[in-house]
Amino acid sequence: MSTSEKQKLISKIDQALNEVRPHLAVDGGNVEIVDVTEDHIVKIKWLGTCEGCSMSAMTMRAGIEQAIRGQLPQIAGVEAINGISV
Repeated sequence: MSTSEKQKLISKIDQALNEVRPHLAVDGGNVEIVDVTEDHIVKIKWLGTCEGCSMSAMTMRAGIEQAIRGQLPQIAGVEAINGISV
């Protein structure tokens, strides 16, 4: 994947995450994209209260992964560098 392809993909992922960010913000949290691997794994970082939240596993599956894969089916998975991965 070229650098420009990766940047376009990250931009699309970021747009998909904008669907769930308001829900995270209500509880003082957020998420940021750290990287997308060659095998289409999205690496994210939990921010704010999301980082230590016991609900982060459910949020990852029902919110983050669903939002990303709903718009970008080529994404194989999502992993948090500082918490729960799916």
